Amino acid sequence: METAEQLMRSRYTAFTLANGDYLMKSHHSSTRPIEEKKAIEKWAKSVEWVRLEVLTTTKGKATDTEGTVTFNAYYFDQGAVEVIHEKSAFVKEEGNWMYLGLAED
Repeated sequence: METAEQLMRSRYTAFTLANGDYLMKSHHSSTRPIEEKKAIEKWAKSVEWVRLEVLTTTKGKATDTEGTVTFNAYYFDQGAVEVIHEKSAFVKEEGNWMYLGLAED
């Protein structure tokens, strides 16, 4: 059974592949940015992804219904290394982990 961290890792892979369909499918229905799909794909293709570093997770196990994953995603953009630092919130929707959005601290 999948965990929130596994979903986070698969979403990172989807960004590296600019797989907008998966990013939309794994995004919670209440916050899914359908109208931004093409822009997300375009941006994801415009950078060179380096690595994902998972820093912490809270809850998010197979038996939980919510959890958070704090991570750094490194990428090259116009010759410089950039980092996305985010604490992401995940919830289960119909039994599946879904990305909800930024978690509140």
